[in-house]
Amino acid sequence: MTKPLAGCRVLELAGIGPGPFAGMFLADLGAEVVRVDRPGGSGFFAGSEHVDIMNRGKQSLLLDLKKPEAVDVLLRMVEHADVLIEGYRPGVAEKLGVGPEACLARNPKLVYGRITGWGQDGPLAQSAGHDIDYIALTGALHAIGPADGAPQIPLNLLGDFGGGGAYLVIGVLAALIDAKATGTGQVVDAAIVDGVSHLLSSTHMMIAAGAWADRRQSNMLDGGTPYYSIYETADGRHMAVGALEPKFYAELLSGLGLDEPAHRQHDQSRWPGLRRSIAATFKTRTQSEWTDHFANTDACVAPIATLTGAAENSHVRARGSLVEVGGVLQSAPAPRFSKEQSTVNWPPPMPGEHSREVLTRWGATHIDDLIARGVAIEALEVTAP
Repeated sequence: MTKPLAGCRVLELAGIGPGPFAGMFLADLGAEVVRVDRPGGSGFFAGSEHVDIMNRGKQSLLLDLKKPEAVDVLLRMVEHADVLIEGYRPGVAEKLGVGPEACLARNPKLVYGRITGWGQDGPLAQSAGHDIDYIALTGALHAIGPADGAPQIPLNLLGDFGGGGAYLVIGVLAALIDAKATGTGQVVDAAIVDGVSHLLSSTHMMIAAGAWADRRQSNMLDGGTPYYSIYETADGRHMAVGALEPKFYAELLSGLGLDEPAHRQHDQSRWPGLRRSIAATFKTRTQSEWTDHFANTDACVAPIATLTGAAENSHVRARGSLVEVGGVLQSAPAPRFSKEQSTVNWPPPMPGEHSREVLTRWGATHIDDLIARGVAIEALEVTAP
């Protein structure tokens, strides 16, 4: 069975966060992804590369791009690539000699994907930042958290990976289709501020319709209602309740044994008392007991698992949503396709592990000389910074 992107060749200039995630995504989909690492490392896992899950399914070529010969090697590889992705600050790739102009001159069909927080232009384009800064500026961070407290940080899922890496992949795939149809590639400018703003489309729709208040915990989907909220159990754990539709809400009330008129679900005057009743009821049993109680119902009640505990959930196990590869628990590739199995190709490589193999396969010459002069470096020569 062949994965959807089999035959697609991707060069990933090593970085951290959304760029590696996009590369992993493309590798999971079957692309041949060569991560171009640099001396001294570019991630957080020097010495523990086997846990750097976002490098799974890739091969590693270690090049010293400060040497002109290494830049020439990379540009020659670009001639055989379908995609190049990088996550440098705007202008850095150009200074290295591997920016869009240089690469597209070598390969007019190339899709050149760029991922940044602020984008390639605009007043903040050259400013440093991280996920929390990008989602702050879009308003997304303002909307998450309790009404009487500060905004809450949704890990770096919303910015780096949701509005960043995933949107880079979407852009790259769209540009690949266009390149196949037109014979010309293009630059994909994936900015996290753009992606997160795009993810907020339905929220802006509800604001425009007068159905969303621009303040925390005051709306249907932000914990503002007692039937879409989180409740503590007797053992200090929590249950998530998402009974939005009337029939699900009625089943929630029945499951909790509450004498509450279901037809008054949207009567906000009843919400404070209803929230207290639901909270008090959930405190009478443990999370496990409530999980069993609501099993096989449509009350939209689910236990909040820990990150590692999720692997023990019967549905997660049945789906194989989490897998263990090389002793490391991680997500399985997603989404799934009817023509191929959802599998991880291989664990993350050491930097430079495939230098000689990649150079050979991509048509480089004088490989021994390149390695002898430190232009390309093999894994055995890598030392932690």
